[in-house]
Amino acid sequence: MTDNRDSDTLTLVDNSFGRLPDHLLIEIFIRLPVSEWAQISCVKKQWASLFLGECLWQAALMRTFPSASQAKRRFAALYVGKHIFALDNDIDEIVGHTYLFLKEQLELSNMPPPSGILHGTIIDQFITCGKSRDVAHELASQIWLAVLDNLEENQHTFLLLKRLALEGDVFLPFPYSRSIKVQWRVFEKLFTDFRDCFDQADYYDVLAIAKNKFQPIPSAWFKVQRCTSNSL
Repeated sequence: MTDNRDSDTLTLVDNSFGRLPDHLLIEIFIRLPVSEWAQISCVKKQWASLFLGECLWQAALMRTFPSASQAKRRFAALYVGKHIFALDNDIDEIVGHTYLFLKEQLELSNMPPPSGILHGTIIDQFITCGKSRDVAHELASQIWLAVLDNLEENQHTFLLLKRLALEGDVFLPFPYSRSIKVQWRVFEKLFTDFRDCFDQADYYDVLAIAKNKFQPIPSAWFKVQRCTSNSL
């Protein structure tokens, strides 16, 4: 008997909630954590369509950042600046936009521009915004590191990281030279997250480049050589 009452109550709540107009649903959804939006959008086709439209993103943007006037892209940039970089100042939005730009260039393109061009573009943007060369270089480095840490672990990312590792060193004046921290992270991810993706020739080519760039290199970057009966 109790089970039937509970079922009837849930059905009544579901029906009542389902009859709410879109603008009220949007007001409810934008008050829920962003991390739950993907799960919520899977409940009903009607709800999924709300998350695909501009109205919900515009409402979320205006609630979270009242001074903002654009929708989905600007909300994403402001969210990145605040939550990935913990910024809360005049530079948070431009950092967010730059992060999204770099991530898209690296993830979505089969042949992204050379890293030097991407890095120089980022540096020029911050200098144009009035930042010093030192600040521009540090912000660019932070963005590169964040993007590298948030790339999906798949074949495309492995090939991308290998391409970045194999890029020849080109002398560029500060601040256009890539940070040593960024170069280190490329090799670190290759030799830890993607070590099993290498064939033998590529592994030793990339390892040789790492040895030329960094001294010493971590022992964890070396593949463990298995003993065989022929080697004993």
